Amino acid sequence: MAKRKTKKRIWIALAIVIIFGGGSFFYLNGQSSGNEIEEEPHVIAEIGTVVEKALAVGTIEPDNEIEVKSKISGVVNRIYAEPGDFVREGEPLIEVRPDPTPLELAEAKRSLERTEIEKENLSKELERMETLLARNLVSQQEYDRIAQQFDDVEVREQINKERLELLESGRIMMGETLIESVIRAPIDGYILEKMVDVGEPVVPLTSYQAGTALMSIAGMEQLLFKGTVDEIDVGKMEEGMTAEIKIGALPGQVVIGEVSRISLKAKQQDNATVFPIEIRIVDTQGSVLRAGYSANADIIIERVENIITIPERVVVMREGKSFVEVPGDQPGSRVEKEIELGLSDAITVAVLDGMEEGEKILERPTKTLSVR
Repeated sequence: MAKRKTKKRIWIALAIVIIFGGGSFFYLNGQSSGNEIEEEPHVIAEIGTVVEKALAVGTIEPDNEIEVKSKISGVVNRIYAEPGDFVREGEPLIEVRPDPTPLELAEAKRSLERTEIEKENLSKELERMETLLARNLVSQQEYDRIAQQFDDVEVREQINKERLELLESGRIMMGETLIESVIRAPIDGYILEKMVDVGEPVVPLTSYQAGTALMSIAGMEQLLFKGTVDEIDVGKMEEGMTAEIKIGALPGQVVIGEVSRISLKAKQQDNATVFPIEIRIVDTQGSVLRAGYSANADIIIERVENIITIPERVVVMREGKSFVEVPGDQPGSRVEKEIELGLSDAITVAVLDGMEEGEKILERPTKTLSVR
């Protein structure tokens, strides 16, 4: 009986110990969890680079692009080169077959006939004047006048013959010079565009008409970025600044350029005031560029390196001064700290004074708007 009572007391004591110990554990653990303070969102001041850029939008174009035109009228008879071909100066591009109207052909033939008749009459007159001059029946002056008229009519006859031959065949020889209706390349370069096909009419280039554009040709060794920049940025730019050009058709590739021209006059584009600029490409970085590629250029206005940087969103401006909030001595407290700012790219800002590398900066509290 006594043993049973002893065992019962032992079990009761163990139960009390277990209950008390478990309660103490959960109580203390709860107290510990309650006292733990969650760390506030923050950023770290780091050593970095800040670059101020101006954005330009435009296209890649050749420095020298030429439209090839004909000086004679007719019809495209043959095409020697196609877009993408490289041609040397003087190589044939297009042959234009003369296609005179019946009236033009008739006028050319009649002009030649009239000149030949005039030459024949003057030749007889000249022979008669020679006979009279030998007998001293006419003066030397009269004889020279007829001789001059004969020389003039010979020149006009040759011109009319060449004109008729050119209208009929499109090819003549003037001494050692070949005049033909084959249009040749004016420069070394690539054919960019062909504007005509075989059989199409050609209007000649003259002083009073532009003429038919047959082809465009350009040297692709020197390329330009031609685009526009907003008026807000143009005042910060100077010729010679470096530019990083990103080609839409070549993602991930960057081409290096140098600002070569900034227009003195603005223009209106999509209800905005912009200034045309040109950037000379100095390093393609191995990219194969084509005329007409759309591109964006980041013009480097200023760059600072190896300087403490922080996100601009954590900065508060007040009375012309800059402040950030850093953790205080007490857990959960905030302390405002004045700093001196430098260059900014609108996302990251350089800190000139008042902050050290690795220092914590608290994020600004999020404000919510209540809707009633």
